[in-house]
Amino acid sequence: MESNERHRVVWDACLRIIEQLVEPAQFTSWFKPVRPVSLEENTLTVEVPSDFFRDFLEDSFLDVIKSTLKRVIGSDAKLYYLVPPVKGQDPMKVPSRPGNAPVNRSVSVGTFAPSGNPGAVVYPGIATLRINPRLNPAYCFENLVQGECNNLGINAGISISAAPGRTAFNPLFIFGGPGLGKTHLAQAVGLAIKKNYPDLVVLYVTGNEFKTQYVDAAFVSNKLTDFMAYYCRIDVLIVDDIQDLVGQGSRHAIFNIFNQLHQAGKQLIFTSDRSPVELQDFEERLLSRFKWGLSVELGAPDYETRLKMLRSRTEREGAEVPEDVLEFLANNIRTNFRELEGALISVLAHATLTRQPVSVELARKVTEKIVGKPQTALNMDKVQKVVCDYFNITRDSMLSKSRKRQFVQARQIAMYLCRSLLTNCSLSTIGAEIGGKDHATVLHACTTVNDLMQTDKVFRKYVDDIRAVLNPGN
Repeated sequence: MESNERHRVVWDACLRIIEQLVEPAQFTSWFKPVRPVSLEENTLTVEVPSDFFRDFLEDSFLDVIKSTLKRVIGSDAKLYYLVPPVKGQDPMKVPSRPGNAPVNRSVSVGTFAPSGNPGAVVYPGIATLRINPRLNPAYCFENLVQGECNNLGINAGISISAAPGRTAFNPLFIFGGPGLGKTHLAQAVGLAIKKNYPDLVVLYVTGNEFKTQYVDAAFVSNKLTDFMAYYCRIDVLIVDDIQDLVGQGSRHAIFNIFNQLHQAGKQLIFTSDRSPVELQDFEERLLSRFKWGLSVELGAPDYETRLKMLRSRTEREGAEVPEDVLEFLANNIRTNFRELEGALISVLAHATLTRQPVSVELARKVTEKIVGKPQTALNMDKVQKVVCDYFNITRDSMLSKSRKRQFVQARQIAMYLCRSLLTNCSLSTIGAEIGGKDHATVLHACTTVNDLMQTDKVFRKYVDDIRAVLNPGN
């Protein structure tokens, strides 16, 4: 058999097996469009229509594909996907998961016997480790859509990637609500640093993972010294969701690691769902270090940014989506990038599986299942209107710099209700919208309202009455 025909014969053999393992409609929709390209030793390359097509194959049929390839090619079989170019882009060759993730160089870490803390004359052993950066190649700057909501964060991240540890942005503290791109931005900085400085050791870890590692090292394996030595060899440390780092022991550990790395000129990046001033139960000495560099808030994307993101993702998927469908999605899903991206993928999946054209009607049906039927959304404008109506004052009066008790009280109640009812709004966002105040003023207002509700029954009735109008039935 000629070598240039082997890939077709092998793939045909795979298809005969797969056809017996999946539903006929699934086989027709997801396997017939796949085209074999080449077979080199044990590596089969196939072409798929788009990134979305590839992702769906691996999400839904990974076990079937792996077992079939092992039967036909052997236990060491490998699969590569070739995604055709979109709008003049070069073809992108993507390996089967986990993907072309960056790797770190090996590092030597001092290790101690698990008998306890070493004395002054105890010499450590040396362990050579290759630390997995744990970075997702998809979370790169090229796939991050820039807008007013994240402009400062992206520009700061690009500056850091050019000179990690040598800018004023150390640490970089990224905060904002869920789905606004904190993890993507943090990992994009890590990926760019690995591209610019391949020898630097980068590590991405979540706050919850760090806590678990600390507990294991301190109380299970009795290797706390090794744990600290490991982290102090990192050149770029990214800790995602730092608010999940609970427990005084783990926070004390991150405090000491922070000091060691920062003094050595290493780069630190943290993300959180709230600003440093809002973090609960963190020691002031740790909070002050979070504030040393640059704190960046990621806001909700505006319409233009949402539409830009949808166009970018559609192009990456190699899909054709009518402009009116993209505009419909951008108009109806406003909270964050995650829900917006999920809606687009759901529309594409429904269209592919049901063989329907991508239309506004299909998008409407899909989005109703995700975010419910359109309704009058509770937002900061509505909170301010209801507060002003309740106290019979104008919005301009409430937002003015007047120190009249009536206006100050209304303004503070509006801030408090925005904070308690609108979970995606940060203190900074609320302050900017209500009188152009900073986050400290909003925090003070929320504390004042909460204290008055505990001591003043009339004041509490004001707040409860307004809350009942804004959030009936709860």
